[in-house]
Amino acid sequence: MQNAIGTTIAAALFVFAFVGGAAKAVDCASKPGLTAFASDAWGIDVRNTRFQPKTTITAANVKRLKLKWVYGLSTNVPRSYPLVSEDTIFAGDEGHGVVALNRDSGCVRWTFAHTGAIGTAIVHESRGGQTMLFFNDRYPSRMFALNASDGTLRWDRAAPGDNPVAMLSGTPLIDRGRMFVPLSSFEIGLTANPFYGCCTTSGGMAALNTGDGHTLWQRRTIPTEPNVVGRHFLFVEEWAPSGAPVWGEPTFDATSGTLFFGTGQNYSRPTTTTSDSIFAVNAKDGSIRWVHQFHAGDAYNIACDIARGHPNCPKPVGPDLDFGAPPMLAHTADGRTLLIAGEKSGMLYALDPRDGRVVWTRQAGRGGALGGVHWGMALNEALGLLFVPVSDIDVGYMTGSGAAGAGLHAYDIATGAPRWVHLRKARCSDRTCSPGLSAAIIAGPDLVFAGSLDGKLLWSEDTWRDYPNTVNGVAAKGGAFDAHGPMLAGDQLIVSSGYGTFGQRGGNALLVFELQSEAAR
Repeated sequence: MQNAIGTTIAAALFVFAFVGGAAKAVDCASKPGLTAFASDAWGIDVRNTRFQPKTTITAANVKRLKLKWVYGLSTNVPRSYPLVSEDTIFAGDEGHGVVALNRDSGCVRWTFAHTGAIGTAIVHESRGGQTMLFFNDRYPSRMFALNASDGTLRWDRAAPGDNPVAMLSGTPLIDRGRMFVPLSSFEIGLTANPFYGCCTTSGGMAALNTGDGHTLWQRRTIPTEPNVVGRHFLFVEEWAPSGAPVWGEPTFDATSGTLFFGTGQNYSRPTTTTSDSIFAVNAKDGSIRWVHQFHAGDAYNIACDIARGHPNCPKPVGPDLDFGAPPMLAHTADGRTLLIAGEKSGMLYALDPRDGRVVWTRQAGRGGALGGVHWGMALNEALGLLFVPVSDIDVGYMTGSGAAGAGLHAYDIATGAPRWVHLRKARCSDRTCSPGLSAAIIAGPDLVFAGSLDGKLLWSEDTWRDYPNTVNGVAAKGGAFDAHGPMLAGDQLIVSSGYGTFGQRGGNALLVFELQSEAAR
């Protein structure tokens, strides 16, 4: 590893975990503390920096992290990101519900029973003396508000708009009574059926009132209504334009009142000028301030994974190089503000947030349909560093050209100049242990935590193991790290292990690590 800033930062701490397990704990009825939360958004803050100042874990003491307890999740594709208060971890357990777990013992304070697919972070808002929790589910695509004190339902709503197959993949962002919700669509998967007439839906962004869930405004990413553009099998209609989903949480600039978010590819052809783009919209009414498209003509859907000759696969196909990770508002040492976006192409873009003008670009990896930046980067503005996890999984003809950049990269925020890189190698020859870093990462004051799809570095031990002794009595096993990545809070590190969507090893372990005292060593 080349480190241009000496020993002040640990390049990556791959969270592969530890020995032992906790005895099963009983339920605890005490109410959670709700005065000191470790994060205000999926990205820790509304600028999506993924920087956590509220941690006591440092490069000097990180080797004292030990597994404290394990909670057995109900799914082998954990997709929820926890919210942490002074004494409670609020986590989504897909197929079971939202659980409030005592940070010390893992015992259950309350459960909100829910069988849907909880795929977002749990976020919060305190107003009028009450604290509410919010989350979205992907199936059947609804939004929920709960009382944080006891988990009772305040309200739930279907996805805004008239999308008949909406998907709520991105975490909502909360600001002063408003809930900003990213919108995508299941049509990308329905295309696998050759008798399905692809495609009619548009991605978007919506604002809701957090008090009762009513819609304040909705912005489609494709303003043009779809039309029939062809047929196959004589009777199956082909529609366009479609797609341009919003996969990730928006970023908010409170000073200008602007929301920023990225879009994905089109699902059918002809394509639009708003796919693979960064949007800037007025948070008050959703009106567009600017849109910058980075890849024109990108069209892809799941039908192409079945066969490139599938009637619903766009021709030509791909390259599927969308913005899945949220953009980040970064402050430079000289007082500038940049909007930094990472793309599946492996490209990094720093934009002027006022008008979308490109300030600098950098190629971080070869990219591809499962390459480049997937879930989220992190910043350390005091050190002037941008941390970029690169996946670069080989997916055949939809893999980018050049050498893979799988690993963790660090760049100068102000100029994009490379500072150091830790490249990784696979420990086996198949995709179950790709060396790439797909999951979002998180930075502390002098270190970075990155959960990988395989491997180990520094403080680590492999989590590809069974955890029979969980606090809730559900047998758990660890696997690949992906999706939302690790959470830092105080002296704890919390991470879900076992994301099995793309051929990696699945698992269902929610792992809670804690700094061991010097006396206990």
